[in-house]
Amino acid sequence: MDKEAGGALQRGTEETRGIMTKDTDPLNVPPPPESETVSTLRVACDGGEGALGHPRVWLSIDPQVGWVECGYCDKRYVFSGD
Repeated sequence: MDKEAGGALQRGTEETRGIMTKDTDPLNVPPPPESETVSTLRVACDGGEGALGHPRVWLSIDPQVGWVECGYCDKRYVFSGD
């Protein structure tokens, strides 16, 4: 909500508007837009939409972490361990 004070427009803070910020969100990690379970530690991602995707990149999953996210589309690849 905007307020006028002394001729200047002041905006409410993110907290007063109900928006999560890096200070109010304890994990500060939004959920991935899409995820896929894979059985290999190395995967390729091209965005999956043909010409609307992105350049193909190869991603390596750290076995101790168990997942990796694409830097282009944020798709998360989760290692199943099989």
